[in-house]
Amino acid sequence: MEKIRIALDALGSDNSPQSEVEGAILAAEEGYGRIILVGDEERIRQELARHRRGLSDIEIQHASEVIGMEDSPAASVRRKKDSSISVAANLVKERRADCLVSAGNTGAVVCATSLKWGLIPGIERPGIAIVFPTLKGPCLLIDVGANIDPKPTHLFQYGLMGMTYSKHVLGRDNPRVGLLNIGEEETKGTDFIKETHQLLSQGKMNFIGNVEGRDIFMGESDVIVCDGFVGNVALKVSESVAHAFTEFLKRHIRKSLVAKIGALFLRGAFRDLKKEVDYAEYGGAPLLGVNGVCTICHGASSSKAIKNAIRFAAESIKHNITIHIEEELNSMR
Repeated sequence: MEKIRIALDALGSDNSPQSEVEGAILAAEEGYGRIILVGDEERIRQELARHRRGLSDIEIQHASEVIGMEDSPAASVRRKKDSSISVAANLVKERRADCLVSAGNTGAVVCATSLKWGLIPGIERPGIAIVFPTLKGPCLLIDVGANIDPKPTHLFQYGLMGMTYSKHVLGRDNPRVGLLNIGEEETKGTDFIKETHQLLSQGKMNFIGNVEGRDIFMGESDVIVCDGFVGNVALKVSESVAHAFTEFLKRHIRKSLVAKIGALFLRGAFRDLKKEVDYAEYGGAPLLGVNGVCTICHGASSSKAIKNAIRFAAESIKHNITIHIEEELNSMR
């Protein structure tokens, strides 16, 4: 079987190209596919030269420009045609790569893939999905930033795409789909949310109704649907709570000798907890709805996060996620 080819934007993260190059090497060593590092060739070669391990499944595609985090997404994609994001998206469009992974400007990635690849027939807006841990296994939250002013039909499509990804990539049987709201009752929320609730209720999916913010980590839903504004706030709050909790714990342990001794005995538990809540275990967020496979990573991604983003992108290719989304759409018509 031919190896999956992953176009990796090598100049996207805050620590590029170091994180991307190290992540690509780890991914290649673990057999996730052939990695095409896209960006300034000289910088990438200098970083590769620091590693003495085999690089047989890594190649370089030169791109002379970079779209920064401060750049306007749409304008930059049009103006910087030789940016690492645009070149990587073109590799997939030209079938020289099977998927794209980037820790760069999120808006630019959404814009480039939407313009160059188009959307899956029947999908009106793409959505960014994030996989996070709950008490009962992984859950998918969609959308977390691609579309901050959606229509109810867009959220219905997010529910369908999230259900499909949860089923085929995360292995959840008959995924439970919930709608993020301020209360569980059907009468709660804005007219926008009420209309979305009605659409989801009528769809051929396992819709369990409204879920509240406090339910997100309880694991009662496999997929949670929301607009990009609310989803991004929920994501950022979750990230800050996880960080703050860790710092609070360290602060209190330092105050007491007994706590320090106890912490030594709990090192294994702390290590397992850190791994379970570490976003790097999932690596990135699938951009669902574009006519191809794309994973968007956090700007602060480590090499481990990049490696796992490549792993999940490869899984999406193996499970034909784009085809399955289109099939689910057709089955509901």
